[in-house]
Amino acid sequence: MEQTITPEQITNSVNAAFDSVNLINNTSTEVIDDEKKDRVKRNIEHLEVMLAKEWFLTALTPIQKTNIDACIVTGNAYIA
Repeated sequence: MEQTITPEQITNSVNAAFDSVNLINNTSTEVIDDEKKDRVKRNIEHLEVMLAKEWFLTALTPIQKTNIDACIVTGNAYIA
């Protein structure tokens, strides 16, 4: 059974993704510790899960997709 995603759910999902983007970008400027690395890792995983959803990708503008991709790169560099 295919799940129907409402416009409100899509908007909320995009907003939640950008909460993760902001968290990763803000944390990446801080001193690294295990707790922050774990937090960034969880948020990267959240973004990767969302990017795997076709309806989510369709909802993003090209700039939003670019920002999420860049954030994942930044986050991965932070936790490396």
